Amino acid sequence: VSTECGWSFPGLSQVPPQSVCVCIKSPDVFVACLFQSTIELFVNRLDSVESVLPYEYTAFDFCAVEAEKRPSENLGQVLFGERIEPSPYKFTFKKSEKCQLVCNKKYNTNLPTDKTYMDFLKKGMLLNYQHHWIVDNMPVTWCYDVEDGQKFCNPGFPIGCYVTEGGQPKDACVVNSDFSEKDTFYIFNHVDITIHYHVVETGELGARLVAAKMEPRSYKHTNADAPDCQGGPMFIKNKDSGDMKIPYTYSIAFVEDKKIRWASRWDYILESMPHTNIQWFSIMNSLVIVLFLSGMVAMIMLRTLHKDIARYNQMDSVEDAQEEFGWKLVHGDVFRPPRKGMLLSVFLGSGTQIFIMTFVTLFFACLGFLSPANRGALMTCAVVLWVLLGTPAGYVAARFYKSFGGEKWKTNVLLTAFLCPGVVFADFFLMNLILWWEGSSAAMPFGTLVAILALWFCISVPLTFIGAYFGFKRTGIEHPVRTNQIPRQIPEQSFYTKPLPGIVMGGILPFGCIFIQLFFILNSIWSHQMYYMFGFLFLVFIILVITCSEATILLCYFHLCAEDYHWQWRSFLTSGFTAVYFLVYAIHYFLSKLQITGLASTILYFGYTMIMTLIFFLFTGTIGFFACFWFVTKIYSVVKVD
Repeated sequence: VSTECGWSFPGLSQVPPQSVCVCIKSPDVFVACLFQSTIELFVNRLDSVESVLPYEYTAFDFCAVEAEKRPSENLGQVLFGERIEPSPYKFTFKKSEKCQLVCNKKYNTNLPTDKTYMDFLKKGMLLNYQHHWIVDNMPVTWCYDVEDGQKFCNPGFPIGCYVTEGGQPKDACVVNSDFSEKDTFYIFNHVDITIHYHVVETGELGARLVAAKMEPRSYKHTNADAPDCQGGPMFIKNKDSGDMKIPYTYSIAFVEDKKIRWASRWDYILESMPHTNIQWFSIMNSLVIVLFLSGMVAMIMLRTLHKDIARYNQMDSVEDAQEEFGWKLVHGDVFRPPRKGMLLSVFLGSGTQIFIMTFVTLFFACLGFLSPANRGALMTCAVVLWVLLGTPAGYVAARFYKSFGGEKWKTNVLLTAFLCPGVVFADFFLMNLILWWEGSSAAMPFGTLVAILALWFCISVPLTFIGAYFGFKRTGIEHPVRTNQIPRQIPEQSFYTKPLPGIVMGGILPFGCIFIQLFFILNSIWSHQMYYMFGFLFLVFIILVITCSEATILLCYFHLCAEDYHWQWRSFLTSGFTAVYFLVYAIHYFLSKLQITGLASTILYFGYTMIMTLIFFLFTGTIGFFACFWFVTKIYSVVKVD
């Protein structure tokens, strides 16, 4: 303790070493000391960019601790396959240690159990599986230099690496020239951990951890039972057999950092992510183009429509009325109920549910409630919102089904409650069976499956029934024009006004405004990178809604001018076709960006992609339908119809 403060207090000699003491001189002189405390390190599931299958920490037979309670996980963490467990790595605050033994793992490959563990460990190194450690809810990061003098902080580090039979080092083996033996696995059995802390001198005194960094190393050790962190790297020949021993060790150091505040302790990780190294100008440029194009579309539509409406309303004579042309010709058929009105109303109900869920989730994420520090919060929020939004789904489906002249209200309610959620759950359940068969940590426990079914059947379904009750109870939607009893014959259409070309063209513009953001979303899901740009994503969400609406309205106007009044399904499919472009992009991303190997991982990738495609289809299709419905209702309500 510094003598400059003139400290002379009874009991000061009893303060343990390595404690943090602060001298406060105002208003009274007193001493505050933060005594030693234990810092626990937790371990999470291991994952790989070469496999969709994550595994629990214990699956690889690393050093484990027995009979300690696991931290509780929320629904979002379970759905994403996170399995946080206590570890034998425990540190005392400000007590540095060198080359401490955690445990020795011994294997005899002549024993079937040991051989299985060793083969699984080799598979983990071959597929570049990564540890994910947590200290004080902060990821323990491995920071290393990349191009242009930048430093990248990875919230994970590899188990080990492999040098091929041809002497080609894979993955992390390139960082050390000593990793040169052919057909050999090198295991990172030692970690140098550095914990940065910040001493709090105002308010409640103490110290806060602001960063946890580590450096993976490989040591064979002169003596495995008394490790000295000397010798060459720890390696396992691919064809070795017999007895093997792998010692796991660590070193820990504490560094005071006065620059990093606790509130901004995630910044050094997020700033090093590839998200911030992207061409921001390119993204903003694409958004400006989309906004400009949307403005042009809106201006053209308003000017053209204004002229049309003015011309139609000036037709006073019978002769003029008989010479009607353009979209006014189909006023007696434009609100004719569509074919398969039951299915369309069900899709609209589910799409409304997804739209509100997405909007509210992104809004909360923008406010900072769903940051990466709140593990699993994003998925938990989305699932809970979806369950609670059964009422608007039932209401919208029932309201439109009634306006389509439907009478099978029971079938409509049941399909709204079970069709789309049932398809998603069936796909998810099949993927879960594959994960369970492969022994992955992402396999949802039976109890969680039961809980999700309970949320669906006990909360979402009754709420859907309540919404449908109010939807059917209300009078049908009043249309501005009457529908003729005899359908009007649709004339021969030119190529660009036929259904398929219009639908295919309609999805291009909405997809163009999201595909850059889509790359980072897919990266966060499949390449295990943190996603935190929710403000920007919310902006893209708004742009997507505007673009889907305007593209659908524009094509709808062209089709009505061509005397084709079948706009309901076409408007839904026009903007919904954006999901097809999403699927094509996901296939391209799989083939060009990912290194996923294995049949199970491939099936899982496309299984989960199909769920995302269906959700995106319902979401964008509903936007297009409502935009076109508003447009058609508006234009036919302002013209005089005899």
